[in-house]
Amino acid sequence: MITFYTRANCPLCEEARLMLQLVQEDFELDVQEVDIESDEALHEKYMLMIPVVEKGGKTIIYGNIGYIELLEALEL
Repeated sequence: MITFYTRANCPLCEEARLMLQLVQEDFELDVQEVDIESDEALHEKYMLMIPVVEKGGKTIIYGNIGYIELLEALEL
């Protein structure tokens, strides 16, 4: 399970979402998207980091997320 932390009107989040979709075309990947603005604690934790991708409850990549960096972070 991959958790993708994002928020509305975030250009980096849109780019990361596209990268996740590209990875999903080649690999079986279950992604849960979470809007950090829906929870005050999440907003406080991730507001300067988003987009954030977690795997197994651990942050594996955040910020400017490219395809290759995402593959390496996911260890695919």
